[in-house]
Amino acid sequence: MSSAEENVYQGHGRASSITIVPPDHQHQLRAKRSRTKMSPSNSNGELRAHFQANGHGHGHDKRLQRTQSELVSGRRAGTKWERSHIHFAPLSVPLQRRLQTLMVLAHTLSIALFLGTFFFLCTIPLFWPLLLPYTIYVLLSPAPHSGKLFHRSTFLRSLPIWSLFSSYFPARLHRSAALEPTRKYIFGYHPHGIISHGAFAAFATEALGFGQLFPGITNTLLTLDSNFRIPFYRDWALAMGLASVSRESCENILSKGGPNNEGMGRAITIVVGGARESLDAQPHTLRLVLKRRKGFVKLAIRTGADLVPVLAFGENDLYDQVTSDSHPLIHKWQLLVKKWVGFTVPLFHARGVFNYDVGLMPYRKPMNIVTGRPIKVVQQQQSEGGKVDDAYVDEVHALYVAELERIWEEWRERFDVDPKMELKIAE
Repeated sequence: MSSAEENVYQGHGRASSITIVPPDHQHQLRAKRSRTKMSPSNSNGELRAHFQANGHGHGHDKRLQRTQSELVSGRRAGTKWERSHIHFAPLSVPLQRRLQTLMVLAHTLSIALFLGTFFFLCTIPLFWPLLLPYTIYVLLSPAPHSGKLFHRSTFLRSLPIWSLFSSYFPARLHRSAALEPTRKYIFGYHPHGIISHGAFAAFATEALGFGQLFPGITNTLLTLDSNFRIPFYRDWALAMGLASVSRESCENILSKGGPNNEGMGRAITIVVGGARESLDAQPHTLRLVLKRRKGFVKLAIRTGADLVPVLAFGENDLYDQVTSDSHPLIHKWQLLVKKWVGFTVPLFHARGVFNYDVGLMPYRKPMNIVTGRPIKVVQQQQSEGGKVDDAYVDEVHALYVAELERIWEEWRERFDVDPKMELKIAE
């Protein structure tokens, strides 16, 4: 063994070799180690070559292989949430969109909110002296079908909150022709959809500019007479200008008011398809229950009101619902409910308040409501049997259907309707 270069240290029962580097070589070794540690381009291959040069390469490769073969990873957290079918709304949603959602939610739940408030007050004996006469008034009041529109509030119909409601979808009203304020009109709204959001936005509020498009015309949206027997809600509906869809209500509205108190300048909006059509409200379809619906035509002939077809592009796209083909028993039950109580219950769903996939809130799909050209109607006096001329009814009905088809064909491309979608006139 050369002097001062190598010593053998005996410890713990084994011999270890210790190499003593001369001082002039220590500086070079530290510089080399510093370059190796600082260099970003150093690769595993260079390290392996370094170890092999010093006789340690074979053992290092074995350790790498053993480490890689023993590395077993568990599942990555959060993968189920990434694959979830429910997509939640982000916290950074603008305030305007939140207010739009709030208004649509309030309108959708309005009946439940008003009815719940009434029952809550009924639990407080202090309010009983007020609620009892009010309930009797609700049951006996002729306001929903008197045609006088005393409860109508232009201020309430023009509130900015309805602009938030309409811009949720968004909805927009278009006219094909101007209407003379010296005539009376019946607007026939199609399709019914699930809740007829488009009809409410266009004809129960001023959010879409009905008064701007049809100046001098006072329009009344009609709904089921049973809605006016719901406490508190009936007062809200009357203030919004709604009225009963009963025959008495329609004739009173179209025969009263106006310059000569004969109904000139008055208009009513009827959702012609009714509850039956709501069961056919499927996205990307337009099936109208209209072939045998001629009562509104007879009403127009009796009162001398012109007919104005209205087609709402996008109304059926706001909700998904159970189809009659996939669930025939449910469809039969819905028809039975309609026959017994006069309305039905579509089993629908869309999005929620805080998510985009599950809930009873409508989808944010655009609605374009187009009013057609008025169909002039000649007023006829009823015969002794109380009927108008059936041949004339069929003639006017055919003109009405033809105008609806014209609106469909003329504007479907502008409003990006599915090319495979067709207008079907049923029943």
